[in-house]
Amino acid sequence: MKTVTLFTLGKIREEWIKEMIQKYLKRLKTEVSFQWVQVKSENQLLAKTKEIANVYCLDALGKLMDSEAFSQLLGLHLQEGNAKIGFIIGGPEGLSNEIKQKFPLISFSPMTFTSQITILLLIEQIYRAFEIAKGSKYHK
Repeated sequence: MKTVTLFTLGKIREEWIKEMIQKYLKRLKTEVSFQWVQVKSENQLLAKTKEIANVYCLDALGKLMDSEAFSQLLGLHLQEGNAKIGFIIGGPEGLSNEIKQKFPLISFSPMTFTSQITILLLIEQIYRAFEIAKGSKYHK
């Protein structure tokens, strides 16, 4: 099955964000296997990402992507049956230059968001990407 792995250095503390994330993860169950790996350090992060060939960092300075471009990116990496893609979201201090230089950077906005909001935005955009690929009315 297609797998999307989210690597985070931060935790979700807000209940309303947890509820929204669960809403989108429930919708995604039929499309993709979703794994969420919470790490405590960038060393752990580097060790955990080794098994995934295509890993991207979300960063305000990354390549700006709209929803259609993001859908194409997902489609490109998830075409094969057992394909995997990973995304990294830093904690409150962001990500080190070492991490940012190791992986390609993408951005949904030049604005800075909390890691909690970024996690929710990413999961919603993953859902939206699948809906775009299907041609559904969700993305209108």
